[in-house]
Amino acid sequence: MKIPEGMKYDEHGLLSAVVQDVNTGELLMLAFMNEEALRLTLETNIVHYYSRSRKKLWKKGETSGHIQHVKEIRLDCDQDAILIKIEQVGGACHDGYRSCFYRVVESDGSLRVDGVKVFDPNQKYNA
Repeated sequence: MKIPEGMKYDEHGLLSAVVQDVNTGELLMLAFMNEEALRLTLETNIVHYYSRSRKKLWKKGETSGHIQHVKEIRLDCDQDAILIKIEQVGGACHDGYRSCFYRVVESDGSLRVDGVKVFDPNQKYNA
């Protein structure tokens, strides 16, 4: 599969990537992709990202084993953001939750955990 023409990367060469469970519609994470990450994702049907903090390409699940199988990819109207519908193996969040969006902001500004923890990150990442 080829990268579509007309992709609009930001000044750092990145696209926002929204990741959604193909079966439940649950929003799992937001990450970034450069052209190489998008190319590898299209070639392998396993999601790859670009880490802004580590400044390097990474395959989701390369350490944890919690890979993301691509089922569908959609682009927004400006072609500067991508929606990836996936089947998630294990958890998407490095904190051990199924989704990175596991906290709810309460009216007093406090955070309430409202998510499913599916693994212990200390066992996966030797933290």
